Amino acid sequence: MSIPFRGLLWIGLGAILLFIGYNMYQISSRLPERSYSTFLDDLTDGDIVQVIITDGVITGTDSEDRRFTTYAPDLSTLLPLLRRHEVEIITKPSSQSSGFIRDLLLVLLILGGWMIFGTRKSRQSLQFARTKTYQRNRHNLPRVSFEDVAGISEAREELQEITAFLRDPAKFGALGGRIPKGVLLQGPPGTGKTMLAKAIAGEASVPFYSLGGSDFVEMFAGLGASRVRELFGEAKKHAPCIIFIDEIDAIGGKRAAQYRSGSNDEREQTLNALLVEMDGFTSHETVIVVAATNRPDILDSALLRPGRFDRRITLTLPDIRGRQKILEVHSGHVAIGSSVDFSVIAKGTPGFSGAELANLVNEAALLAARKGKTMVDLTDFEEAKDKIIMGLERKSVVISEKARRLTAYHEAGHAVLAIMLPETDPLHKITIIPRGQALGLTQQLPFDEQLTYSRTYLVNRIKILLGGRLAEELVFGQLSTGASNDLQTVSRIAYRLVCHFGMSSQIGPLACSDATDQPDGDGFTWRRSEQTRREVDMEIRTIVQTCYQEAKDLLEKNSTFLHMLAEALLVQETLDHEEVDIIHRCYLNHHREEQKKWAIVPT
Repeated sequence: MSIPFRGLLWIGLGAILLFIGYNMYQISSRLPERSYSTFLDDLTDGDIVQVIITDGVITGTDSEDRRFTTYAPDLSTLLPLLRRHEVEIITKPSSQSSGFIRDLLLVLLILGGWMIFGTRKSRQSLQFARTKTYQRNRHNLPRVSFEDVAGISEAREELQEITAFLRDPAKFGALGGRIPKGVLLQGPPGTGKTMLAKAIAGEASVPFYSLGGSDFVEMFAGLGASRVRELFGEAKKHAPCIIFIDEIDAIGGKRAAQYRSGSNDEREQTLNALLVEMDGFTSHETVIVVAATNRPDILDSALLRPGRFDRRITLTLPDIRGRQKILEVHSGHVAIGSSVDFSVIAKGTPGFSGAELANLVNEAALLAARKGKTMVDLTDFEEAKDKIIMGLERKSVVISEKARRLTAYHEAGHAVLAIMLPETDPLHKITIIPRGQALGLTQQLPFDEQLTYSRTYLVNRIKILLGGRLAEELVFGQLSTGASNDLQTVSRIAYRLVCHFGMSSQIGPLACSDATDQPDGDGFTWRRSEQTRREVDMEIRTIVQTCYQEAKDLLEKNSTFLHMLAEALLVQETLDHEEVDIIHRCYLNHHREEQKKWAIVPT
């Protein structure tokens, strides 16, 4: 019969109190100590009446009936002195009872603590899965519908069939249809995977069990598998329902292809339990597993086969129409001014995920509240967007006039090439106000969504990135560290242009990146020779150097435009695309006047 945890707790508490009480009693009953030399003086003066000797420890009584203790180093010389002064001598054998009691209490204390700790850990390991699984039930989650999910209309339509089945299973069963057992939502972070899973449960009005993949992996061996069984067992009791596993790649990663030391680890046991539970659904158990991940490439193939995750729905970053709908949804509880046009904001936020757009609305509302406004207007959204993209404005930083001029020409070099080169994204804004870690920024925004990029676009992108370094070299005759981030991006684009996209005439249409040195999902392995590596490096260097020279020639040809933009930046600090267009038209008019002056206008 096992002792309840509460009983063990009381036993341990009693042992602690006994141990403390016994030691306090020993301290309170201890006699005052007297030095051995003082004892000998008192003995010579005849003040000692009685002594009790126990293993060299002397407990004495003086003539005033005061008791004390001392220690005799040599009893053979002390006993004649005691007899000479007629002191009553009492000897006692050594007593081990006090030490035994103290040791016994200490052992009981340690044993009780071990029993309490061990029992508590055992209870935790047995109940850990149940605790985390049942914490989040349908009663604790706010109702979410498909109306709350915007920007992913295709995925929403795909999942409405599952919602309809959960509402009326008999309708599909009458025709012999079988609802998918599992749905895998894959896509970049912030694209609405978790929100979409909640919307399925909200629309179908069924229980919704949610856990993260990392919640199944603990320090106790076998606990993850136990938690999986507990979760599915509870879900079957409340079918029809939905089990949502966020970041399933934490437990669903690819298993070792062959036996290795420690291959049967906690994660693999948890994955095996998950595979067994997903296969164990009977026809009358309407339990749908919805999982989310942004790393579908590392998931185990057994997890992705039909019968487990029958459907794989890819969520992508929203397009311009999707971004507009997302902004409208998240702005529903915000006081929006009449000047706000969400189509304009959506156009200026390419590449933003749903979570980033929600953050944009929140930042705009906070900025408006900080300024004491009653409505959020377009300028608040623009400022919030600049804060998210470029970082917080550093108003307190002190910049010398030389560094400020260098930054102005650097950003103007980017802008000139962005305007003069074809197939580039339109210029949106130039600023030399320090934000984040950058002293300035040239921002380009595309008119339309781009799903593919031409070689001309990528090459011109390299030239634009090199424009800042070239402007510093042409105007000041020296280089600075301000182009370090630009050079990193240039190297990355040139590398991918050659090794990923096969756009090099020298290398040809081959994917020869280092990533393919490892076998892919189909077992294909590409191993680059040293000669191929050298050819790749030479081709990347050739592309960058060619872009550098062509961009330099273009900047030298339009040096007047470069100076005009830089001087305007030094005065205004920030130029939007309309102001840059005005300066560009002035430059073109000036250029035509110069041509007329020298009579070189083409016929």
